[in-house]
Amino acid sequence: MHKHYPLFSQVVLSQDFPEYNLRRGDTATVVEYYQMTDQEDGYSLEGFNISEITLEVAYSQIISISQRQKNKESTHHTHHYQQDDKQ
Repeated sequence: MHKHYPLFSQVVLSQDFPEYNLRRGDTATVVEYYQMTDQEDGYSLEGFNISEITLEVAYSQIISISQRQKNKESTHHTHHYQQDDKQ
């Protein structure tokens, strides 16, 4: 079982939602948490640049801002090491 995101925490989309013109990496605020017994926990998100949008997502469709930063740093280091290998 994974730890859930607290209400009003900032999260990042881990995939695109083209029907709302939202892209992977867009940030939002958790406004509701739905604990599920037979499927993934869910969340309602708000705070996108589009007014009056509330997006319902599953746990796997979002990541924390700190995890996104770690992923970016890891990607940057990997790219840096690959560049060093080419020289």
